[in-house]
Amino acid sequence: MSVRTANGRPDWQTYFMDIAELVASRSTCIRRHVGAVIVKDNRILSTGYNGTPTGIRHCLERGCLRDELEIPSGQRHELCRGLHAEQNAIIQAASHGVTINGGEIYCTNQPCIICAKMIINSGLKKIIIRNSYPDELATDMLAEAGLKVVVLKPTTITV
Repeated sequence: MSVRTANGRPDWQTYFMDIAELVASRSTCIRRHVGAVIVKDNRILSTGYNGTPTGIRHCLERGCLRDELEIPSGQRHELCRGLHAEQNAIIQAASHGVTINGGEIYCTNQPCIICAKMIINSGLKKIIIRNSYPDELATDMLAEAGLKVVVLKPTTITV
């Protein structure tokens, strides 16, 4: 069920999370489709989805290195051909000269430890997620850094 305001429009959190879900549909990862949207003052600054770097064959084409090496979810993030959605959103903002300091990031999944550290150092102040991810170190580090993490329940987009 979608959260609506009194005038029937989706509230801001529902709106941006629904966009993150749409962004995730561009993912080329075999294991998990993740989307991220960076927002400041209710304006979208950047988006990202998980997949290989520009010019590198997608995992959909060549197969998953993590599957080949039998690496469980939530472990050994460096052994992957792809970038995470949060990383791509931060990189996209940087490549276009857009400051994200003080903004918030909407992620379809809880960030891993690598993304958590990038989010902390990028100056983002709030993380809104839809689904959990098995990375307790990331959760602990985000809490220690004082970043607010909000978990949204799944919604159904209605028009």
